[in-house]
Amino acid sequence: MNQAVNPDLQTVTQVTHWTDRLFSFRVTRPRSLRFRSGEFVMIGLPGDNGKPVLRAYSIASPAWDEELEFYSIKVPDGPLTSRLQHIRPGDPIILRPKPVGTLVHDALTPGRRLWFLATGTGFAPFASLLREPETWEAYDQVIMMHTCREAGELDYGRALVAGLAEDPLIGDLVAGKLLYYPTTTRDETRFKGRITDTLASGQVFADLGLTGPLSAETDRAMVCGSLAFNRDVAALLDRFGLREGSNSAPGDYVIEKAFVGDGV
Repeated sequence: MNQAVNPDLQTVTQVTHWTDRLFSFRVTRPRSLRFRSGEFVMIGLPGDNGKPVLRAYSIASPAWDEELEFYSIKVPDGPLTSRLQHIRPGDPIILRPKPVGTLVHDALTPGRRLWFLATGTGFAPFASLLREPETWEAYDQVIMMHTCREAGELDYGRALVAGLAEDPLIGDLVAGKLLYYPTTTRDETRFKGRITDTLASGQVFADLGLTGPLSAETDRAMVCGSLAFNRDVAALLDRFGLREGSNSAPGDYVIEKAFVGDGV
Protein backbone atom coordinates (compact mmCIF):
# COMPACT_ATOMS: atom_id res chain seq x y z
CA MET A 1 0.00 0.00 0.00
CA ASN A 2 1.37 3.45 -0.88
CA GLN A 3 0.25 7.04 -0.64
CA ALA A 4 -1.00 7.02 -4.23
CA VAL A 5 -3.43 4.23 -3.23
CA ASN A 6 -4.15 5.49 0.29
CA PRO A 7 -3.92 9.27 0.71
CA ASP A 8 -4.14 8.84 4.52
CA LEU A 9 -0.79 7.02 4.61
CA GLN A 10 2.27 8.93 5.84
CA THR A 11 5.88 7.91 6.54
CA VAL A 12 7.68 7.79 9.89
CA THR A 13 10.82 9.95 9.75
CA GLN A 14 12.15 9.79 13.33
CA VAL A 15 11.53 7.85 16.56
CA THR A 16 12.90 8.69 20.03
CA HIS A 17 12.40 6.42 23.05
CA TRP A 18 12.50 8.56 26.20
CA THR A 19 11.81 5.81 28.75
CA ASP A 20 10.61 2.21 28.62
CA ARG A 21 7.07 3.63 28.67
CA LEU A 22 7.30 6.82 26.59
CA PHE A 23 8.35 7.68 23.05
CA SER A 24 7.95 10.41 20.46
CA PHE A 25 7.95 10.16 16.70
CA ARG A 26 7.78 12.34 13.62
CA VAL A 27 6.00 11.66 10.35
CA THR A 28 5.63 13.34 6.99
CA ARG A 29 2.95 16.03 6.78
CA PRO A 30 0.26 15.94 4.09
CA ARG A 31 0.52 19.02 1.90
CA SER A 32 -3.17 19.71 2.37
CA LEU A 33 -3.10 19.58 6.19
CA ARG A 34 -3.75 22.87 7.93
CA PHE A 35 -4.19 22.95 11.69
CA ARG A 36 -4.06 25.25 14.69
CA SER A 37 -1.35 24.57 17.26
CA GLY A 38 -2.93 22.50 20.04
CA GLU A 39 -5.29 20.43 17.87
CA PHE A 40 -5.32 16.65 17.43
CA VAL A 41 -5.80 14.17 14.59
CA MET A 42 -6.55 10.48 14.29
CA ILE A 43 -3.53 8.26 13.67
CA GLY A 44 -3.06 4.53 13.62
CA LEU A 45 -1.97 1.33 11.96
CA PRO A 46 -3.75 -1.32 9.86
CA GLY A 47 -5.55 -3.90 11.99
CA ASP A 48 -5.30 -7.67 11.74
CA ASN A 49 -8.63 -7.80 9.94
CA GLY A 50 -7.64 -5.03 7.53
CA LYS A 51 -9.62 -2.46 9.51
CA PRO A 52 -7.37 0.33 10.82
CA VAL A 53 -6.90 0.83 14.59
CA LEU A 54 -7.09 4.60 15.11
CA ARG A 55 -6.79 6.83 18.16
CA ALA A 56 -6.82 10.59 18.77
CA TYR A 57 -3.33 12.05 19.19
CA SER A 58 -2.49 15.67 19.86
CA ILE A 59 -0.04 17.10 17.35
CA ALA A 60 3.08 17.96 19.34
CA SER A 61 4.67 20.02 16.58
CA PRO A 62 3.61 23.63 15.91
CA ALA A 63 1.44 24.61 12.97
CA TRP A 64 4.43 25.93 11.02
CA ASP A 65 6.49 22.71 11.17
CA GLU A 66 7.03 20.85 7.89
CA GLU A 67 6.56 17.51 9.67
CA LEU A 68 4.20 16.24 12.37
CA GLU A 69 5.38 15.14 15.80
CA PHE A 70 3.53 12.95 18.30
CA TYR A 71 4.22 11.88 21.89
CA SER A 72 2.92 8.54 23.14
CA ILE A 73 2.81 6.11 26.01
CA LYS A 74 3.60 2.41 25.48
CA VAL A 75 0.92 0.00 26.64
CA PRO A 76 1.95 -3.68 26.36
CA ASP A 77 -1.57 -4.94 25.63
CA GLY A 78 -2.99 -1.77 24.06
CA PRO A 79 -4.65 -2.36 20.68
CA LEU A 80 -2.61 0.46 19.11
CA THR A 81 0.43 1.38 21.22
CA SER A 82 1.50 -2.24 21.68
CA ARG A 83 2.35 -2.10 17.97
CA LEU A 84 2.97 1.62 17.51
CA GLN A 85 5.91 1.56 19.93
CA HIS A 86 7.86 -0.62 17.48
CA ILE A 87 7.67 1.74 14.48
CA ARG A 88 10.91 2.78 12.76
CA PRO A 89 11.85 5.49 10.27
CA GLY A 90 10.51 4.53 6.86
CA ASP A 91 7.45 2.70 8.23
CA PRO A 92 3.98 3.73 7.02
CA ILE A 93 1.41 5.16 9.41
CA ILE A 94 -2.23 6.09 8.92
CA LEU A 95 -3.13 9.74 9.51
CA ARG A 96 -6.60 11.18 9.02
CA PRO A 97 -5.96 14.88 8.22
CA LYS A 98 -9.03 16.32 9.95
CA PRO A 99 -7.68 18.30 12.93
CA VAL A 100 -9.99 19.27 15.79
CA GLY A 101 -9.64 20.20 19.44
CA THR A 102 -10.29 22.79 22.13
CA LEU A 103 -6.71 23.60 23.23
CA VAL A 104 -6.44 26.53 20.83
CA HIS A 105 -5.99 30.23 21.41
CA ASP A 106 -9.31 31.00 19.71
CA ALA A 107 -11.16 29.25 22.55
CA LEU A 108 -9.81 31.64 25.21
CA THR A 109 -10.70 35.24 25.89
CA PRO A 110 -7.74 37.66 26.19
CA GLY A 111 -5.70 37.48 29.39
CA ARG A 112 -2.26 38.31 30.73
CA ARG A 113 -1.06 35.03 32.27
CA LEU A 114 -1.47 31.64 30.55
CA TRP A 115 -1.24 28.32 32.42
CA PHE A 116 -0.51 25.04 30.62
CA LEU A 117 -1.54 22.18 32.96
CA ALA A 118 -0.57 18.65 31.93
CA THR A 119 0.07 15.18 33.27
CA GLY A 120 2.03 12.47 31.44
CA THR A 121 1.68 12.51 27.67
CA GLY A 122 -0.87 15.29 28.09
CA PHE A 123 2.19 17.49 27.53
CA ALA A 124 1.87 16.87 23.76
CA PRO A 125 -0.46 19.74 22.77
CA PHE A 126 1.64 22.13 24.84
CA ALA A 127 4.74 21.00 22.97
CA SER A 128 2.94 22.48 19.97
CA LEU A 129 1.68 25.62 21.70
CA LEU A 130 5.03 26.39 23.36
CA ARG A 131 6.53 26.64 19.87
CA GLU A 132 3.68 28.75 18.51
CA PRO A 133 4.54 32.48 18.16
CA GLU A 134 0.98 33.53 19.02
CA THR A 135 1.41 32.07 22.53
CA TRP A 136 4.19 34.53 23.29
CA GLU A 137 2.65 37.48 21.47
CA ALA A 138 -0.69 37.17 23.29
CA TYR A 139 0.51 36.76 26.91
CA ASP A 140 2.89 38.50 29.30
CA GLN A 141 3.69 35.24 31.07
CA VAL A 142 3.33 31.51 30.38
CA ILE A 143 3.55 28.89 33.14
CA MET A 144 4.11 25.30 32.01
CA MET A 145 3.10 22.88 34.79
CA HIS A 146 3.80 19.22 34.01
CA THR A 147 3.42 16.37 36.49
CA CYS A 148 4.56 12.75 36.13
CA ARG A 149 5.14 9.92 38.58
CA GLU A 150 8.87 9.52 37.90
CA ALA A 151 11.60 12.04 37.02
CA GLY A 152 12.52 10.28 33.78
CA GLU A 153 8.99 10.77 32.48
CA LEU A 154 9.63 14.52 32.42
CA ASP A 155 12.56 14.21 29.98
CA TYR A 156 10.62 14.91 26.77
CA GLY A 157 9.08 18.08 28.14
CA ARG A 158 12.27 19.17 29.86
CA ALA A 159 14.28 18.84 26.63
CA LEU A 160 11.69 20.75 24.63
CA VAL A 161 11.48 23.59 27.13
CA ALA A 162 15.27 23.83 27.30
CA GLY A 163 15.46 24.28 23.54
CA LEU A 164 12.95 27.12 23.29
CA ALA A 165 15.47 29.87 24.02
CA GLU A 166 17.56 28.75 21.04
CA ASP A 167 14.62 28.41 18.67
CA PRO A 168 15.28 30.80 15.75
CA LEU A 169 11.59 31.58 15.32
CA ILE A 170 10.44 32.19 18.91
CA GLY A 171 13.62 32.38 21.02
CA ASP A 172 13.46 36.16 21.37
CA LEU A 173 9.72 36.06 22.15
CA VAL A 174 10.13 33.50 24.94
CA ALA A 175 12.81 35.42 26.83
CA GLY A 176 11.61 36.42 30.29
CA LYS A 177 8.09 35.07 29.78
CA LEU A 178 8.29 31.33 30.44
CA LEU A 179 8.15 29.68 33.86
CA TYR A 180 8.56 25.89 33.87
CA TYR A 181 7.26 23.89 36.84
CA PRO A 182 7.85 20.13 36.48
CA THR A 183 6.70 18.03 39.43
CA THR A 184 6.69 14.36 40.35
CA THR A 185 4.35 12.37 42.55
CA ARG A 186 6.62 9.38 43.25
CA ASP A 187 10.29 10.33 42.81
CA GLU A 188 12.02 12.88 45.00
CA THR A 189 12.69 15.95 42.83
CA ARG A 190 13.01 19.69 43.32
CA PHE A 191 9.26 20.16 42.99
CA LYS A 192 6.92 17.44 44.19
CA GLY A 193 3.15 17.18 44.24
CA ARG A 194 0.05 17.07 42.11
CA ILE A 195 -0.90 20.10 40.04
CA THR A 196 -4.23 20.48 41.83
CA ASP A 197 -2.53 20.38 45.24
CA THR A 198 0.20 22.89 44.40
CA LEU A 199 -2.33 25.29 42.88
CA ALA A 200 -4.85 24.96 45.71
CA SER A 201 -2.24 25.32 48.46
CA GLY A 202 -0.50 28.22 46.74
CA GLN A 203 2.81 26.30 46.66
CA VAL A 204 3.40 26.93 42.97
CA PHE A 205 2.99 30.67 43.48
CA ALA A 206 5.50 30.64 46.33
CA ASP A 207 7.98 28.49 44.41
CA LEU A 208 7.86 30.66 41.29
CA GLY A 209 7.47 34.03 43.00
CA LEU A 210 4.07 34.69 41.50
CA THR A 211 1.08 36.61 42.74
CA GLY A 212 -1.81 34.31 43.52
CA PRO A 213 -4.33 32.89 43.49
CA LEU A 214 -5.67 32.46 39.96
CA SER A 215 -8.05 35.17 38.84
CA ALA A 216 -10.50 35.35 35.93
CA GLU A 217 -9.33 38.92 35.45
CA THR A 218 -5.79 37.95 34.49
CA ASP A 219 -5.40 34.17 34.18
CA ARG A 220 -6.21 31.76 31.37
CA ALA A 221 -5.59 28.00 31.40
CA MET A 222 -5.40 24.99 29.12
CA VAL A 223 -5.70 21.50 30.58
CA CYS A 224 -4.74 18.06 29.23
CA GLY A 225 -4.44 14.85 31.21
CA SER A 226 -6.40 11.83 32.36
CA LEU A 227 -10.16 12.07 32.75
CA ALA A 228 -9.82 12.25 36.54
CA PHE A 229 -7.17 14.97 36.28
CA ASN A 230 -9.28 17.01 33.88
CA ARG A 231 -12.29 16.75 36.18
CA ASP A 232 -10.34 17.74 39.29
CA VAL A 233 -8.62 20.68 37.61
CA ALA A 234 -11.89 21.93 36.13
CA ALA A 235 -13.48 21.91 39.59
CA LEU A 236 -10.50 23.83 40.98
CA LEU A 237 -10.55 26.43 38.20
CA ASP A 238 -14.28 26.86 38.71
CA ARG A 239 -13.66 27.58 42.40
CA PHE A 240 -11.13 30.24 41.41
CA GLY A 241 -13.88 31.87 39.37
CA LEU A 242 -12.67 30.91 35.91
CA ARG A 243 -15.23 29.93 33.27
CA GLU A 244 -14.78 27.04 30.82
CA GLY A 245 -14.66 28.00 27.16
CA SER A 246 -14.91 26.34 23.77
CA ASN A 247 -14.36 27.08 20.11
CA SER A 248 -17.88 28.44 19.81
CA ALA A 249 -17.91 30.27 23.16
CA PRO A 250 -14.42 31.40 24.30
CA GLY A 251 -13.82 31.43 28.06
CA ASP A 252 -11.12 31.54 30.74
CA TYR A 253 -9.99 27.91 30.44
CA VAL A 254 -10.31 24.95 28.08
CA ILE A 255 -9.89 21.19 28.50
CA GLU A 256 -8.89 18.59 25.94
CA LYS A 257 -11.24 15.67 26.38
CA ALA A 258 -9.87 13.46 23.57
CA PHE A 259 -6.80 12.38 25.52
CA VAL A 260 -4.81 9.25 24.71
CA GLY A 261 -4.73 7.32 27.97
CA ASP A 262 -3.32 4.03 29.21
CA GLY A 263 -5.65 1.82 27.19
CA VAL A 264 -4.56 2.64 23.66
